[in-house]
Amino acid sequence: MAHSLDAYLILSGALFAIGTFGFLARRNAISMLMSIELMINAVNLTILAFGAFLPALRDHASVIALIVVAVAAAEATVGLAIVIAIFRNRRTPLVDEYDAMRQ
Repeated sequence: MAHSLDAYLILSGALFAIGTFGFLARRNAISMLMSIELMINAVNLTILAFGAFLPALRDHASVIALIVVAVAAAEATVGLAIVIAIFRNRRTPLVDEYDAMRQ
């Protein structure tokens, strides 16, 4: 199974599943952001794997992966800024406490 597309897709699926579980099981906003980053990296691995094994995507996969990395960095920056702003007001990183901001 070495150097096959299946190995990369299984690894990517496992990373995405771990990220999904981490997002759904955690109440801490920073852990949730880390889980989202793990899911984005799993998608990035899939894009690069298809780019390595499909000749039609060979030229474009690295460009798509760089765009995904840039979007992930922007998402992490904005998400962390929002979490820090809420933490300064509420003194808790727990997501369950954020619904009180509506009042």
